[in-house]
Amino acid sequence: MEYQEKLLPREKVFRDPVLNYIYVQHQVILDLINTKEFQRLRRIKQLGPASYTFHGAEHSRFTHSLGVYEITRRICDGFLRNYPSKVEGDGLWDDSQRLVALCAALLHDIGHGAYSHTFEHIFGTNHEAITQEIITSEKTEVNQVLSKISPSFPKEVASVIDHTYPNQQVVQMISSQCDADRMDYLLRDAYNTGANYGNFDLTRILRVMRPYEGGICFEINGMHAVEDYIISRLQMYMQVYFHPVSRSMEVILSHLLQRAKELASQLDKNDRLTPHLLMPFFKNDFTIDDYLKLDDGVLNTYFINWIDSDDKILSDLADRFINRKPLKSVEYNNETESLIPTMQKWIQEAGFETTYYTAVNNSFDLPYDAYDPNKKHHATQIELRRNDGTMIELSKISQLVSAVTGKHLGDERFFFPKEMLSKDSDIDLFEPVYQEFQKHIKNDELIK
Repeated sequence: MEYQEKLLPREKVFRDPVLNYIYVQHQVILDLINTKEFQRLRRIKQLGPASYTFHGAEHSRFTHSLGVYEITRRICDGFLRNYPSKVEGDGLWDDSQRLVALCAALLHDIGHGAYSHTFEHIFGTNHEAITQEIITSEKTEVNQVLSKISPSFPKEVASVIDHTYPNQQVVQMISSQCDADRMDYLLRDAYNTGANYGNFDLTRILRVMRPYEGGICFEINGMHAVEDYIISRLQMYMQVYFHPVSRSMEVILSHLLQRAKELASQLDKNDRLTPHLLMPFFKNDFTIDDYLKLDDGVLNTYFINWIDSDDKILSDLADRFINRKPLKSVEYNNETESLIPTMQKWIQEAGFETTYYTAVNNSFDLPYDAYDPNKKHHATQIELRRNDGTMIELSKISQLVSAVTGKHLGDERFFFPKEMLSKDSDIDLFEPVYQEFQKHIKNDELIK
């Protein structure tokens, strides 16, 4: 039996709190899960510093990746059962595409690094590019497993990740406005954060999802399930992903890594404070092997050591991150933005280096993106299939989705040390400007 066709003697299952059972039937999937590159994902939190806000958010990229695989497997099963291709080019599901879809789903996040998004910002890495490198590099165990299918198979899987794979049904399973990736992380993040906003009817959505010649669409009688999914995603971004405390901890983490990068020459002393595994990134000369050695635990170990650093800023930022001492923040807008330089001046005079103890941060999300011929880039829109076989784009028929289409929702916040608000502190320089700022925002609840 060829490796491509090799099924496990008995399917393996992973018990999962969100999807109940995750079924593994192909030997190649089990072998990929057992690679060192995939096992590394156990050591990277899905939501990074958000666990400082939502204490249950300890789940990993590993669990999410298994979830995306399972939802993709269920999509393939539904397509094969209800919409199997009978004639080449009929726009229905060709099940020979199953294995590339399952592998791409499983591996779609394998390039995420330690505290991935913050790390990327500081060191200029790109997790999608690294995902493709892990898949296509002959040095990785992942590539060696995929190559057993065929010499060209790793590139096929990588092309799904970068959206160039010719079968758009496979691409849209993994990456679209209603895909296995988004559906799993919404349900999984809602479960682990305790936020019910992210719950939606996954069973119903999978039931009304179907293939067509342009990719994937949904039966029109399932419109309300898709609407619910869109609004659930909106709520999760507003209430969880954009939470001010989570963003504050990301700011501290970013400033901590930036300070360490600037002190790299001083840290390279071959003592316990030396971050040996980070040095290639400080020097901008790293390999894929260097990248794969990092995880959240490695960085946290360095941060714990840096608390004892002679550099007061590095020591203090490490302490604030490890021991959860978030910055405070306040919303600002066009009217109040002009106050920020003045506020930074007072903060500087109070003894805080503004480069490391203040930040402006904006977080916006586009709940739904309909096609606009005037835009260069747009996401794959959600198509609904009428009973007569014609298609209509979701926002053209759903008033609920239309109301949020093309609207960037979120806020802009100014972050500053909590000490500036302390009535017991010796710091009172900030109070006049703070009161002036309050006159503009007129809402103490905006301070987080």
